[in-house]
Amino acid sequence: MTAFLWIAALALGLVAVARLRGRFVVWTGALGALLVLATLTGALSGMAMYVVWSLFVAVAGVLNLAPLRRKLISVPVLQRIKAVLPEMSETERVAIEAGTVGWEAELFGGDPEWEQLLQMRAPRLTDEERAFLDGPVEQLCAMLDDWQITRELVDLPEHVWAFLKQRGFFGMIIPKEYGGLGFSALAHSSVIIKIASRSGTAACTVMVPNSLGPAELLYHYGTDAQKDYYLPRLANGEEIPCFGLTGPWSGSDAGAMPDQGIVCKGLHNGEEVLGFRTSWEKRYITLAPVATLLGLAFKARDPDGLLGGGEDLGITCALVPTGTEGVSIGNRHQPTGFTFQNGPTQGRDVFIPLEWVIGGPDGVGKGWRMLMESLSAGRGISLPAMGTACGKFAARVTGAYARVRKQFNLPIGRFEGIEEPLARIGGLTYMMDSARLLTAGMLDAGEKPSVVSAIVKYHNTEGMRQVMNDAMDVHGGRGICQGPSNYLANAYQALPIGITVEGANILTRSMIIFGQGAMRCHPYLLREIQAAYDADPDKALVEFDKALFEHLGFTFTNAVRSLVYGITRSRLVPAPVSGIVSKYYRRLARMSAAYAFLADLTLLFLGGELKRREKLSGRFADALIYMFVCSAVLKRFEDTGRPQEDMPLLDWSARFCLFQVQGALDEIMRNFPSVVLGQILRPIVFPLGRRFRYPNDRIGRRIARLLLSPSEARDRITDGIYVTADPEDITGRVEFALQEVLAAEPIEARLREAGERRSDITPYDEWLQDLLQRGVIDAAEQARLLSARDATRRVIDVDDFAAVASSAITERAA
Repeated sequence: MTAFLWIAALALGLVAVARLRGRFVVWTGALGALLVLATLTGALSGMAMYVVWSLFVAVAGVLNLAPLRRKLISVPVLQRIKAVLPEMSETERVAIEAGTVGWEAELFGGDPEWEQLLQMRAPRLTDEERAFLDGPVEQLCAMLDDWQITRELVDLPEHVWAFLKQRGFFGMIIPKEYGGLGFSALAHSSVIIKIASRSGTAACTVMVPNSLGPAELLYHYGTDAQKDYYLPRLANGEEIPCFGLTGPWSGSDAGAMPDQGIVCKGLHNGEEVLGFRTSWEKRYITLAPVATLLGLAFKARDPDGLLGGGEDLGITCALVPTGTEGVSIGNRHQPTGFTFQNGPTQGRDVFIPLEWVIGGPDGVGKGWRMLMESLSAGRGISLPAMGTACGKFAARVTGAYARVRKQFNLPIGRFEGIEEPLARIGGLTYMMDSARLLTAGMLDAGEKPSVVSAIVKYHNTEGMRQVMNDAMDVHGGRGICQGPSNYLANAYQALPIGITVEGANILTRSMIIFGQGAMRCHPYLLREIQAAYDADPDKALVEFDKALFEHLGFTFTNAVRSLVYGITRSRLVPAPVSGIVSKYYRRLARMSAAYAFLADLTLLFLGGELKRREKLSGRFADALIYMFVCSAVLKRFEDTGRPQEDMPLLDWSARFCLFQVQGALDEIMRNFPSVVLGQILRPIVFPLGRRFRYPNDRIGRRIARLLLSPSEARDRITDGIYVTADPEDITGRVEFALQEVLAAEPIEARLREAGERRSDITPYDEWLQDLLQRGVIDAAEQARLLSARDATRRVIDVDDFAAVASSAITERAA
């Protein structure tokens, strides 16, 4: 009985550690009190008592007495870290410090405060923003013919360019006082979604001026004179901007760019002024072939000391009119699938006066910080919106096609083989849209979530790749034959574009998300590293010791929390909501604790070596990505009023995310640098084994059925894309056919029940005429069945071309 009581007391103590955020000294006192009680009651006696007390006093003394702890632990650890810590470049330091940290830090910390998530204001469109979407954006979408754009003109039509300029599409992020629309991040994202559901080329054309580029940089860092002159001209389309950063020798490693500007004197407007004599070679620059204003990043050098500083001034950003002598633009790259304007730009001995530097003379050398701070926000809008648009579009048209298209007298969407990709399309679209909305809410609240922006860019572009692959698989031959009626092929071919730009996904996953996330989201790591870099040894030791001691308590708490939550299958985890959804909050909190503990042990074990362990870093990124997305899904469900029709989407998404987090943590331990330590960690992370499973077939079937028929849930998951039921429209004919087929199904069911079957060799219209003559159907029913048949045929038909035309298409594509 006594043993049972002590086991119960120990268990309660572990639960307390798991539920509370106590400091190390608190747990030391609690454990000491427990030992005193055990000694007084006789539960701990004899040699065991002496051994336990000796160990407790030794460990507690070392950990809680600062002078002793510093001598025995902090000094040698700090010396080792200084010895192995790689030198941090200026570009790395700026990238790490850029942006803000919010909800993602809660997930990284192991004990998420759910109220912080749920109390975030859900983003909402203003009446003005909604009117723009329902008016000019809808009008624009109706103008767009993607086959004409990509295959005939290889550009947007002139009237579309004019419409974009006249209606302010290039000035969505520019404040109203400068002539722009001053839209929110949500509105910006929503505009991109609707356009992208119609034409990727048009969407990219609108994205770039409203993303990382001259307008964004000018507004935040430009001088008043620069803002007053350029922002109105950018807003009304008088100036077409582009931004040159990437070159042949510097892609992801921007610090390696060879483009230089040497401080010198030159003539500008008839006067001799200070500036930079600059040469550059850039490529992959969107809108460069048609740009009038080039944003340029280059390394500034002042070998003669004309500016009074050092020689290497750092990366600098400037605005260069493309008509300036020495600037070369006009040639084009041809991005796969889309035909937005993209090409190289070169400059040879171009004189850039100081007043062209963004921010003027004070902006010299601050270009990299400008870019990183802007990217921390901008990366979270355009490309995530593009990915979400593909998901919504694929869900809408693929679900409709799978209901209209029949094989073996059954809609193909009823086959289990088709249900599987339909479920993925629906679930991943729900996840992408949830992540987009949560990120937009953060941005509209004033945050610049650099880690979250990287997460959502990676997740949504990878999700886009999967849903488009699934949509193509369902459409089969209908999807692979190009022509004016193919609504999938261009987006499918263009998938690598979103994967590659604004931080290639391989780099984003393997280096940025966890690398930057660990530094910014961990409550102690950055303090420890800053202390290690401190030139004052006494100050460095004090600061490092304080951070390390708190770090050890943090690690211990998360270890216990992971163990207890795992053993109890998350039942002891507090949840902010009740009902069936609460289990997902509890399970996610358990994964957060396991993640935090495992990340800590990995950081302590590898130190600076982790920077080179990109596979491990990528798996930690995977886990953080899916924890964030899972939390976004849970928030979306609450923000939308918990619609029960959306439960299959929530169930599938939450289970999928938890399964992915579990898999990532498992792979980390399987591939841990120390096999022994990896096995020791496993019982703490997965004390009862891996319990989470991939979403089951029953849930997947419910999602597939949701996409096959009109419903509020189907409208919610596809909300925001361009939808028309015009039978003459490329996608409208799919929507129209769905309506006609659903209207005809009751008639077809009645005919089957009556035993009326058409022979395979009997033409359909003759069969219907026979049914009419026999009085089995009436004229209205005959017309309904013929309309459904004709609408279906128009949906499943593919384009064909004369041999000469086909050759011309091949030559143009080449």
